[in-house]
Amino acid sequence: MKKTLIISFIALFLAGAGLTFAAGFDQYGYNYQARIFSGKADGVDKDLDGTVWGNPTYANDHLVMKWNAQWDNCNANGNNDPKYCLGAWVDNEWNGNVPGGSGVSEHYKIVWVGSEGQNSPYWVDGGSLVWGNYETIMDQGTDAGHFWSVHGIPSGYGVK
Repeated sequence: MKKTLIISFIALFLAGAGLTFAAGFDQYGYNYQARIFSGKADGVDKDLDGTVWGNPTYANDHLVMKWNAQWDNCNANGNNDPKYCLGAWVDNEWNGNVPGGSGVSEHYKIVWVGSEGQNSPYWVDGGSLVWGNYETIMDQGTDAGHFWSVHGIPSGYGVK
């Protein structure tokens, strides 16, 4: 459930990438000029209703998403051309250890690798394919103990 919810908010985020917005944070927590979202998870779905896509479990959790210009370029240009996508990344930090939060925390790093997936020259060993053209290179957090779901080596940003 948690993984599906977090992947869903990233997918929704992808759908809005590349659009032009006013400077500063909006009421939901997005600052598109700075390429950051920071706020209650309730705002990530752009509906301040005390839920995240209808589910109240994670609404009070704190979320920080950061992405680079290549991420915007890649999403605006079809998600598969290295000219626009090479070096694209997004970082998601989900913190449910806040008052009224879920108690679950998770940190993701996702990079573009192209449609070749695991056969891509940019693929990082230990990663996990997501959305066909991207790789989760790190996914770790806490939920009744610390866990590592994905640990690519290396798990830093940059082009392989």
